[in-house]
Amino acid sequence: MLILIAGPYRSGTGGDPQAMAANLARLEAAAWPVFAAGHLPVIGEWVALPVLRSAGAGPTDALADQVLYPAAERLLAHCDAVLRLPGESTGADQDVATARRRGLPVYLDLTEIPPRTPQETA
Repeated sequence: MLILIAGPYRSGTGGDPQAMAANLARLEAAAWPVFAAGHLPVIGEWVALPVLRSAGAGPTDALADQVLYPAAERLLAHCDAVLRLPGESTGADQDVATARRRGLPVYLDLTEIPPRTPQETA
């Protein structure tokens, strides 16, 4: 499965770059367990931040809302599930709502993600 890891990135940071970096590190910490279970992890900011940089903007610029949320929405069109990490986040809540509308599983803990079977990996 392609699994979107969703959780706080800008929320609660007041635009502090170090706090946003710490939030991204928490999101990325879930990438290995998802991968080790036989799936492919993806984080919306991995797509959105380079798009913002190429537009000459960053995550606290006015353009960010036009890129961060839509990038996650577009990415979810290709995902098979969402892993929602703890913490207040409007964007992550939107990701969960979108996933549920599309009938995708939403996991609230890494232990809920089913491991891929050997037949699926062949």
